[in-house]
Amino acid sequence: MDHSCAMQLNSLVEGDQEFSGVSGKLGKRSSMLHIMVLLKFLGSYGNEAALQKLGIMLGISKGAVKDYIRQSCNAILRHRDQVIKWPSVEERRDISGRIRKAHGFVNCVGLIDGTLYPLAFAPMVNGEDYYTRKGNYAIKGLVICDNAARITWVEMGWPGSVHDNRVWANSEIYLGTAKYFDQKEYLLGDSAFSASAVMIPAFKKGHNTVLPDWFDETLEDLDQYDELNQSVEQSSVDTRRNQVMLEGL
Repeated sequence: MDHSCAMQLNSLVEGDQEFSGVSGKLGKRSSMLHIMVLLKFLGSYGNEAALQKLGIMLGISKGAVKDYIRQSCNAILRHRDQVIKWPSVEERRDISGRIRKAHGFVNCVGLIDGTLYPLAFAPMVNGEDYYTRKGNYAIKGLVICDNAARITWVEMGWPGSVHDNRVWANSEIYLGTAKYFDQKEYLLGDSAFSASAVMIPAFKKGHNTVLPDWFDETLEDLDQYDELNQSVEQSSVDTRRNQVMLEGL
């Protein structure tokens, strides 16, 4: 997170009751200091995230570090619904119009991808479920964003070993498609997702797969398969960039 993002985050929460209601020396600290302590904690790994070690480095007590983290989290989470929210009918039309103009996909209202949020240690309960194919322990999440990199939905809390499509198939947004999608609206995803009325994944041709004649007549040659997949990949860049930002906190 760069300086401008940290300043923007601080401006969002600086008037929150978490900071105004604190008395003593702690109450005189700016909200920006609270935010910086939280970001340092989230950006530290393993022993580097120990409260006492952070306190020594920042020149505050272990208890103050704990309070700063708690107060900052409370203040930020109070704004979650206003910052991360599913777009309205008018907003979805605007999103689909921009995506159609930029990438040619009609009625697409967002881009989706799975991501892993690494854990320093294995959870004590069912820790093996959090072991990922990358050889570490993590929590699985799904992120949906529009073409302007604005996050519109986050699905969190699944063990790291769970497949992206399983998380999607059990998500509120998929189970309540009538509430979140109008007719013909859909998301773009990679080949990990199964095709449905509200999901168009990248095309994946198996090594020994023989396509029917009607498919070859619809798409004249394999170059067009590549063009389709390249469009999906290009339009999903912002989703991956948001994931990297979230993982880096």
